[in-house]
Amino acid sequence: MIELGFHTDNWRPLSKSFEFAVERGAALGLKHVEFAVINGQDFIQEMGYDPAISLQSNPRALRRYLESKGLSVSQIDGSYPLMGPKGSAFGVHYVQQTIRFAAELGCPIVDTTDGAVEITGLSREEVFRITCDNYRQCLSWAEDYNVILAVEPHGPYTNDPEFLHRLFDYFQSEYLRFNLDTGNTYIAGHDPLEFCKEFRTYLVHCHIKDVSESLAAAARGHDTGIGTSFVPVGGGVNAENIKRVIQYLKETNWSGVMSIECYGTDEFMQASVDFLRPLVADS
Repeated sequence: MIELGFHTDNWRPLSKSFEFAVERGAALGLKHVEFAVINGQDFIQEMGYDPAISLQSNPRALRRYLESKGLSVSQIDGSYPLMGPKGSAFGVHYVQQTIRFAAELGCPIVDTTDGAVEITGLSREEVFRITCDNYRQCLSWAEDYNVILAVEPHGPYTNDPEFLHRLFDYFQSEYLRFNLDTGNTYIAGHDPLEFCKEFRTYLVHCHIKDVSESLAAAARGHDTGIGTSFVPVGGGVNAENIKRVIQYLKETNWSGVMSIECYGTDEFMQASVDFLRPLVADS
C-alpha cells in the first residue's frame, strides 16, 4: 500500500514552525510526517521560524503530540552529508544520534545523503572508502536500534548509479536501503522512473518533488539536487515522470510512504495532495 505524507521542510522557506507545518499537514488528512533534525540548539528554530526538531528535545513528548494529531513519523531527515572527511568528523555522530531519536519515536527510517559538490582533493575511490567507514559506524547503531538507514540521491555521489550500487553491494545489509527523490534525480539528468527501477529492490521511502520549467532549464544536468520545489507536485515539468514512478510502484506492489516536498503554501500543498491522491488510490 502506498501512503502519502509530508516533509515539514516545505515550510522552511516560509519561516514557519514545526507545529505550524504539522497543523497544515494534518488538516489535509495526511497521516505521515517527516522532519529534519538539529544536533543541538538553533535560536531560529526555537523562535518558531524553522520546522525542524532538536535532537535534545523529548522524543516521547513529541510522539504523544504527533499521535494527538493522527500522525506517525515515516522517516527522519538526518541528511548531514556522510561522504568524505566532514562526514567522519560531524556526520557520523549526527546520524547516530538521529537513529537513537528515531527509535524513541517509533520511526523506522533515517534518511542520509552526500553533499552538493564533489569533495576537493579526493578521488572517487578515496571518497568511497571514507563513505564505507562512515556508514559502517552508523549501521552498527541502526542494527542495535532496529532503524533503517536510507540513502537519498542528492549529490554527485548518490546520483551516480555505480557508486550507489557499490555501496549497497559492499554492505549487503537489510539496514541500508534507498529513498528515491523524484526531483533530485530529474535535476541530476536522470529519468526518475529508470532510477527507481534500478534501485527498486532497496526502496523503502520516497520524496515526491516536481520541478518548475525555469529551474529545469537552468539547473538540469548541472546540479544534482534541489532544496525546495517552488511548484506544487503535478504543476511542473516532472509531473509525468512522477505519474510513471507511482504507476510502476503500484504494478510491482511496493508499500511505503511518499513524502510530498514542495513550497508549503496552502495552495501548493492542496494542489499536490489533489494531484497525488488519485494516483496512489487502490495501491
